[in-house]
Amino acid sequence: MTDRSFLFVPGNRSDRFDKACAAGADVTLIDLEDAVAAGEKAAAREAVRRWLDPSRPVHLRINGADTHWFREDLSLLGSGGLSGIVLPKAEEPDAVAAIHRAAPGLPVIALIESARGLWNLMTLASSGISRIAFGSIDFQLDLGIAGERDELLFARSQIVLVSRLAGLPPPIDGVTVALDDPVALANDIDYARRLGFGGKLSVHPRQVEAINAGFLPPAADIEWARRVIAAAAEVQDNAVRVDGKLVDRPVIDRARAILRSAERARS
Repeated sequence: MTDRSFLFVPGNRSDRFDKACAAGADVTLIDLEDAVAAGEKAAAREAVRRWLDPSRPVHLRINGADTHWFREDLSLLGSGGLSGIVLPKAEEPDAVAAIHRAAPGLPVIALIESARGLWNLMTLASSGISRIAFGSIDFQLDLGIAGERDELLFARSQIVLVSRLAGLPPPIDGVTVALDDPVALANDIDYARRLGFGGKLSVHPRQVEAINAGFLPPAADIEWARRVIAAAAEVQDNAVRVDGKLVDRPVIDRARAILRSAERARS
């Protein structure tokens, strides 16, 4: 099952690490970048180093390659307990290569947060990363974009397209900053899923349950898929009519994919 929920926890709040790990997210993501002020970077890095343990694997968002903290953060990558790295403001494959040299085989998620990152997306996707994530807030800032939906549709669609072309898992959408608005969160999850995203970054434990549920096939889709597969079996996978609509091979394949996803979620 592809990881759906990625819960950020500030790297300078080691008292919250265990609680974040128990929040039910597929991935706990300790953040050394935006969540940690410049003067606290070194102390946060050492706190993370002391806390890391293979019994509680976490992902780590390091600082960007354009900062002097990047090389210092790479010293953490040999520590046990890391299940992946998130590279913020990913723009060039050289940064990915540096991570791979420091920790061969450790999965790297490229966080696209700038025009240059989007422009170089295919190159990044071919550099050995494990997945792409969309840092929508920083992307808006970089391009001077004031909206969150249609204004970012091109970027989101490019990320989904390139992920597919590169053979990567469905990408991860950005955070919903409305912490006390479950309707807004549900709408954002549904929108991202319909565009082809497979997961979402989160900034509070209360968002995790909705994200985990929202990136599973809806019950109505599962029931539709079952009807399609049953009808297709009667005509040996040839075109058939289901719910008043023509169903041919691509639709049957989509139905099978939905049922496979639902089955993985139950396992």
